[in-house]
Order: sequence, then structure tokens, then C-alpha cells
Amino acid sequence: MKCIYCGSEDNKVLDSRNNDELNSIRRRRECLKCGRRFTTYETVETTPILVIKNDGSRQSFDPEKLKNGIIKACEKRPVSIGQIEEIVANIEKTIQNSLVQEIRSSKLGEMVMDALKNLDEVAYVRFASVYRQFKDIESFKKLLENM
Repeated sequence: MKCIYCGSEDNKVLDSRNNDELNSIRRRRECLKCGRRFTTYETVETTPILVIKNDGSRQSFDPEKLKNGIIKACEKRPVSIGQIEEIVANIEKTIQNSLVQEIRSSKLGEMVMDALKNLDEVAYVRFASVYRQFKDIESFKKLLENM
């Protein structure tokens, strides 16, 4: 880290603190050349993830949009907002850990359905009916039979 006053790269860290609001680490430093002190903030750099839609277009992955879709499926069901947030966090972590920069919306939908299937079957069916866009009652029956 270069000193903001003299440009020297020789400095020491005097104090480090987590800054939960900014999801960063605040470091108080002292330049060993000029003796002046300055503060730096370190944050984790995340790679943006793009979702490939069915029509081939791409848009940024939005956890809030995913959360809202799950909330609609879980409406009037005994599923807490904490459980929904946990599903979203787990999906987001899985995507980040896979090191892919693009993910198909169909894969994302499957991940949500897998999580809902274990949590609440009615919410699962609701989400699946919108996600899979059933054309007739037979395809809907087939889903129910596979459960």
C-alpha cells in the first residue's frame, strides 16, 4: 500500500477493524518514511454473474428478484422470510463458488425448485407451475406424479 502523502510503500498497520456496514476491513496505517497516518479500506471483489435468459439475452444476477419470486410462491404458506433468505443466500453462494460468470435461467429455476421441494411442496408446485409454464393439465399431472 502506497502512502498517500509521500508515495512510499513502506508502512505498517496500526489497527484493523471489520466494517460490517460496508462489508470491508478498515485499516489504520503509518508510513515508515514520513511518519504520517492514513486509513485504507479493503473489500472483497466479486465477479459479476450474468443470467442467460431463454431468449438468449443476458442480465445481471439479482438476488432480490430471485427472493421476490420465491416469496410469491410461498405466499400464505408456513415459510418464514428467514427460510426464503437462506435459500437465496445458498443459491448465491453456490453460484459464486462454482466460479462461473454466466448461468442459465433454467439452472437457476431448478436450484430454486430443489430448495422448495424440501421446504414446502405447495410452494414448490406454485413455483414450478410459473417456471415451467405448463401448457396443459397433463404436464402438470406429470409433475405431481413425480413428487
